[in-house]
Amino acid sequence: MQKAKVYFTKELTPESVVKMYEVLSKNLSGRVAVKVHSGEQGNQNYLKPLFMSQIVKRVNGTIVECNTAYEGARNTSSKHKDLLKTHGWSELFDVDLLDETGPDKVLDIPNGKVINKNYVGKNIDNYDSMLVLSHFKGHPMGGYGGALKQLSIGIASSAGKSWIHSAGFTLNQNELWDNIAEQDKFLEAMADSASSVVNYFKGNIAYINIMCNLSVDCDCCAVAEDPCMKDIGILSSLDPIALDQACIDLIYNSNDKGRGHFVERIERQNGIHTIEAACDLGFGSRDYELIEID
Repeated sequence: MQKAKVYFTKELTPESVVKMYEVLSKNLSGRVAVKVHSGEQGNQNYLKPLFMSQIVKRVNGTIVECNTAYEGARNTSSKHKDLLKTHGWSELFDVDLLDETGPDKVLDIPNGKVINKNYVGKNIDNYDSMLVLSHFKGHPMGGYGGALKQLSIGIASSAGKSWIHSAGFTLNQNELWDNIAEQDKFLEAMADSASSVVNYFKGNIAYINIMCNLSVDCDCCAVAEDPCMKDIGILSSLDPIALDQACIDLIYNSNDKGRGHFVERIERQNGIHTIEAACDLGFGSRDYELIEID
């Protein structure tokens, strides 16, 4: 079986994000959704709109986001839209909250390990293709956040996030925190839901992971740790599993003095299990060829 191609550059500029898309030789056509993390209010590490501006223009895309399932500035459409404006997203781009209004769209997961349905914002039907722009970093619940997290928790509606975090127990935010799933089940539910989004776009999807501001905390944290490692670069692939695996390998193979802290966060939450579970589902591979781009 041919290894997945993962491209890598150490250059961290808006122009290099475009370059890393173009090396994929993938023309995302029609109406293009560009999935980003809008950044929780107070978070200092999220990637800013200006950094994304050239790639969004290149694909003529619309920024898409979904509401959260926890208290904060993004758990209702009205608050989230205000924050998107404050953070500059809606000032620069067309923005679409996929779950601004219901009902959610339900994606089937016939071979799911834990869940057999995924609940996403109905506005996903507005798009023919998707560019998944992920800020690769640590995560307090998932261990790390990359392409697979963006495909799962990132695309899920507010109710869908509750469904994934509870491993299919509840769609109700108010019931979620008393019914958080056992860790590996949560990670497997993330893999399940990610597979449904990949299947939905039927190959009309590409992935870019940006390895900078490498905090052990996610952009969803209002109070996040400062980065513990130096910036690494940008990676891209048509295989989200290979892409996340390559990023994990760059962390583990790093000589950075903050490596141990980052690795501890991944291992504390068994973050690699999301990749293992996704690989079992067959929508990508952990085997890859890393191709460095000047």
